[in-house]
Amino acid sequence: MAGFICPVCGLPLKQEDKLLKCSEKHCYDISRRGYVNLLMSQKSGNHGDDKLMVRARRDFLDSGYYDSLKNKITETVIKYSHPDFVLLDAGCGECFYTSDMQKGLKEHNIPSKIFGIDISKNALSCAGERAKEINKAVASIFNIPLADASCDMIVNIFAPFCEEEFSRVLKKSGYYIQVIPLENHLWELKEIVYDTPYKNIVHDYYIDGYELVKCSEIRRKIKLASNDDIKNLFMMTPYYYKTSEKDFKKLDDKTNISVSTEFAVLTFRKK
Repeated sequence: MAGFICPVCGLPLKQEDKLLKCSEKHCYDISRRGYVNLLMSQKSGNHGDDKLMVRARRDFLDSGYYDSLKNKITETVIKYSHPDFVLLDAGCGECFYTSDMQKGLKEHNIPSKIFGIDISKNALSCAGERAKEINKAVASIFNIPLADASCDMIVNIFAPFCEEEFSRVLKKSGYYIQVIPLENHLWELKEIVYDTPYKNIVHDYYIDGYELVKCSEIRRKIKLASNDDIKNLFMMTPYYYKTSEKDFKKLDDKTNISVSTEFAVLTFRKK
């Protein structure tokens, strides 16, 4: 768990039994689920994805529908890695993708240290068994509990982009891997739920201060084999919380549909 910094004073945190402590005696418990809560704002209780969304995403991803994306992400991480490098998964969720990166690096005999942060305690609680070797913290990507220039790579999958913090913790010439949905992602699902569906807006592949070195676009149709899978896919997206109960019920009688999945895996190098 060593490597995080104190969110209060910015000093390194060292592990002592089931605690992380800094020299200023700020102290944080390591939960029995294997993560530490370094989120500064605790006032409003749980943040980020709730248990319903986390469970839907876990069940859907574990069914294998997004394995082609998972494989491409891990392949990209391995390609741009080197021995003893440090990786941050910013918005790691329940570590479905993170744990596969860790497994792939291990299989390729690439020593590495992996950090995963997410604002949702529910997500990190669900990471559990699959992410034992990943250093996990409840934290915001807008206040990352890692030191300046401490990361060789940042992976950011369907999560917000914080240019200031990412540039702070990423080393010079470090890599930033961003995964985004493309225009027609989940189009058939939107057609069922919405009277007037809309395509996703995809901006230019450009970030100031970074060079785009690789773009991999993955387009394929997946055949959803049950109503549970159909609803889990919809419930793991931001659309669910913006959709009326009446519109969501349009999925009730659907048991077998094909849905377009479209992703871009973008690899940038920090200048």
